[in-house]
Amino acid sequence: MNKYLEQLVNLSKIDKEIDAFGPRVKEIESKLRAAVAKENDISKTILAYEEEVKDCKLKRSKNELHLAELSDKLTEISKKGAIVKTDKEIKALQLEEEISKEQCEFANEEIERLDSIIEAKDIDIEEKKEELAQIQKNTEEIRTSIESQMSEIEKERSTVYSSKEKLISEMSQKILTFYEKIRKWAGNTTVVPVKKQACYGCFMRINDKTYASVIAHDDIVTCPHCGRILYKELEEVEA
Repeated sequence: MNKYLEQLVNLSKIDKEIDAFGPRVKEIESKLRAAVAKENDISKTILAYEEEVKDCKLKRSKNELHLAELSDKLTEISKKGAIVKTDKEIKALQLEEEISKEQCEFANEEIERLDSIIEAKDIDIEEKKEELAQIQKNTEEIRTSIESQMSEIEKERSTVYSSKEKLISEMSQKILTFYEKIRKWAGNTTVVPVKKQACYGCFMRINDKTYASVIAHDDIVTCPHCGRILYKELEEVEA
């Protein structure tokens, strides 16, 4: 294979390796993001439950205060009952007492209902806290694993970049500029193999003359349809 073509094929393979690091890093980081998101969701749920408990306790306090006021009122009604004389006054006090007792009953029922809610929410909060603790443990394990994986990727990346720098230092600037110009639009399909007499970049069939030039490996040949750099695998040529 032509020296310059071989360099271009190798550079293309190195660039593919470099570009593959991005998706690998994203995939690794996505696991941590998912774990943290789940952790945040549970934390928000716990806060929402705690707010509900806080609200219920506030309502309970208001009902207890109302009960105390009603108790004082019933005491006053009882005192008034001992001194009133007319039937009209007695009936008015009885009605007032009846309404106050109904309000007391309602307040007690409301307190009982709020206590049930508070108790249920406290259980939910404890369960969610246990779940959160487990997820936090898992998140920490994922974070440790990611740090290890990222360290390995950085080592690989360093090795690949070193290989690229070495290769570039040996290449003709003219050939390198030509490669980079195509790479701007072709990306990792800048240098592609020819299989079954077709460019594996645009998948169009190339003519016999171009195909013969590709097989000869004497020069850098581009696809007449898309402009990508073409090459033929050595083992296929030998076969």
